[in-house]
Amino acid sequence: MAQKDASVAELTKNFENSTAVLLTEYRGLTVAELKQLRSDIRQDAEYAVVKNTLTKIAANNAGITALDEGLKGPSAIAFVHGDPVSVAKGLRAFAKAHPLLVIKGGYFDGNPLTADEVNKLADLESRDVLLAKLAGAMKATMTKAAYVFNALPSKAVRTVDALREKQESAA
Repeated sequence: MAQKDASVAELTKNFENSTAVLLTEYRGLTVAELKQLRSDIRQDAEYAVVKNTLTKIAANNAGITALDEGLKGPSAIAFVHGDPVSVAKGLRAFAKAHPLLVIKGGYFDGNPLTADEVNKLADLESRDVLLAKLAGAMKATMTKAAYVFNALPSKAVRTVDALREKQESAA
């Protein structure tokens, strides 16, 4: 009983500290394949095989009830502490290479996710790519603004020079 309480407490802590939770079924995968999956997503997530009953209790303790339906059969959860998009991409890529891995759904930003929504999340570009695009757009906007600000004084100088030349030639 004490061991179960400790497991529930640890799972509850994982739910509370995660930015997202992705639920999978691993039926038929070997230990070596699970180890490979863990290493593939290790940078952004912790992948753990869980007991459904204890996980339901822990999720409910953390205020998450959306996973109750998905916790059937052999379940494993990716507790995301980094970029949810890269973890979703990693799970989807692994599932393509190993069809026995089934993505059941998840929980992200206070909302439950279906398996299709996890795949849509995987279709997004990673956080780093989106930040790079934003920085590029901001730099382009600043460059255009700098050009406009430089163009105004130089245009004024050319206009004044043209007026001065016109007055000198008229005189």
